Amino acid sequence: MRYDVAIVGTGPAGLEAAITLKIRKKNIIVIGKKDASSKVRSAERIDNYLGIPAVSGDDLAKKMLDHAESMGVEITEGRVSMIYPYGEYFAIQCGEEIIEATSVILCAGVAPAKTIPGESEYLGRGVSYCATCDAAMYKDKKAVVVSYSPEFEEEAEFLRKYASEVIYVPTYDAGDLKIEGVEIVKAKPVEIKGAMKANTLVTDNGEIATDGVFVLRDQIAPSSMVPGLETEGSAVKCARDMSTSVPGLFAAGDITGAPYQLIKASGEGLTAALSAVSYLSKV
Repeated sequence: MRYDVAIVGTGPAGLEAAITLKIRKKNIIVIGKKDASSKVRSAERIDNYLGIPAVSGDDLAKKMLDHAESMGVEITEGRVSMIYPYGEYFAIQCGEEIIEATSVILCAGVAPAKTIPGESEYLGRGVSYCATCDAAMYKDKKAVVVSYSPEFEEEAEFLRKYASEVIYVPTYDAGDLKIEGVEIVKAKPVEIKGAMKANTLVTDNGEIATDGVFVLRDQIAPSSMVPGLETEGSAVKCARDMSTSVPGLFAAGDITGAPYQLIKASGEGLTAALSAVSYLSKV
């Protein structure tokens, strides 16, 4: 099945794009977290969202989700690791699944300002952003997982079913973390090195030889997620209609850069959705 539009992200930009496309009767898929944006929920009080004064972030997130649900919007829980443009459509890697859509609206939030040196250079050549997607490629091999969140501990456990050895490097406070069959190394990633393929993770506590490195973050740098996508720093470069350098791909919200405001994200989500509708009418 090929969707008209895939929306990546469930913050105000993504949900606004979703309800706008529902009104236009487009066949959409919304990929992200079902509890909406953690940034919205963490706000103690929001005073500048027009029409909803003095609201807590948690209450505003609930209103957004309720509104989207009332419009028939369904959220597919998942994390997108890659988006491949194929001219007439996009192939979206979400876990082990490939989703096809004619157009994409990227609303994935603020991406990391800095990647590990060597990470982008070896992407697809020993560096991967999805352990569940590529685990089978590491059958009887050694793999290193650099994790930026406890939610990825399950991916390391899954990877161990295939790889002969898995080393887990948490960049967060992991306490006395134990994962069966997985070695935990508490160190700071400094660089990924290799020849034709990545074969070494350099840390502040020494080098780890490996057959591949999985870098697992909540947000992936947009230039790494979408081949050929132009960026300005860590932000996606967009025109006023939220179109990007990749035809059919639009962006909205914090991923387009400052100001990082909810009302701005919602407006961009609306604009991106209308631009996607216009794009669909021409292809």
